[in-house]
Amino acid sequence: MRCSVGIAGFILSIGMAVDANVLTFERLKEELRAGKSLRAAVEEGRRRAFPSILYSNLATIMTAGILFWFGTGTVKGFALTLAIGVGVSFFTAVIVTQMLLHAAIEASSLRRRRLYGVEEKAPDSRVAGAPVAAV
Repeated sequence: MRCSVGIAGFILSIGMAVDANVLTFERLKEELRAGKSLRAAVEEGRRRAFPSILYSNLATIMTAGILFWFGTGTVKGFALTLAIGVGVSFFTAVIVTQMLLHAAIEASSLRRRRLYGVEEKAPDSRVAGAPVAAV
């Protein structure tokens, strides 16, 4: 039973890591849709996602601390595994993911907005002031 509780803490940590990356990439997509450059969207997306990632990880680590303090045996193992996993996932979400995104920006083959889930804007071919046909 002790091993399965540690695995549960590990699985929960993986879930939190996935959540942090989903938050980061959704904020990135929002900024790209707003028309920002890829570099500006990465910075603004990171800035906007960081508080949510920080507070959710802090709340989980505080909960793990309480479980470790008041728990016995297997609960302490779960709490310790959870705290270590959340700490590692926070580091990867904040540091490693950002390093990878900045490396992706520098690679010319990875600069297309479509790769980040946002359609390329087609240039507007209408002439300013020209009438538009109603359909």
